[in-house]
Amino acid sequence: MNAQPDRAGLRLGRRALAELLGTGLLVTVVVGSGIAAQRLSSDAGLQLLENAIATALGLGVLILLLGPVSGAHFNPAVSLADAILGRRSGTGLSLAALVLYACAQVVGAIGGAILANAMFAAPTAISSTDRATPATVLAEVVATAGLVLLIIGLARARRPVPVVAAGVGAYIGSAYWFTSSTSFANPAVTVGRIFTDTFAGIAPASALPFLGAQLAGTALGIGLAVLLFPDAIETGDLVAEPVLTETKETS
Repeated sequence: MNAQPDRAGLRLGRRALAELLGTGLLVTVVVGSGIAAQRLSSDAGLQLLENAIATALGLGVLILLLGPVSGAHFNPAVSLADAILGRRSGTGLSLAALVLYACAQVVGAIGGAILANAMFAAPTAISSTDRATPATVLAEVVATAGLVLLIIGLARARRPVPVVAAGVGAYIGSAYWFTSSTSFANPAVTVGRIFTDTFAGIAPASALPFLGAQLAGTALGIGLAVLLFPDAIETGDLVAEPVLTETKETS
């Protein structure tokens, strides 16, 4: 009698593991490429370009690899949007799954920063880089809203994983440059980057307003998506591959 719940639990556990691994490797790419860029190049613009290219490509690869397992959210903002938009139809993350996803993402992000530090023999330390200004906080609202809107739009159009990987990677790569904050756009990644006092780090005092801006950006992105893609509120389901629809948890 317990076979079905057991299978559901295993599926959810596998998806959470994919989110932990994917978010961790994403932060490893962000932090590791930032350290490498800082060591190999003396020009700040070139360092940012190297960091942006590595992040965009790495994110695309991770979506291709893990999208068919968990939907490749790697971001509590995306998971929250999934839960909200799929609430009516039961296709989105349940509250329990949302909490599990978010915890896995944050733990993975912290682990990813520590791993990047270790690979470059850099000490794991709390960042001292202050990033929060009115301009960068506004930039985080814009960056997060754009990312959430993009992902919902791609999901609503049922784009395949390769298209999602290319689109999301391209957005993040460009947002490094068109936002003054360099587009963190991800609460888990923001927390993870506290744990590296390197090129990609962010001080805890700056992380708090960034997190608030990302929450506001998530709400804005969801609101725009509902206006632009009204059916999305019924279909929910930010998973890129239809094969995963059967594994979505209901409340």
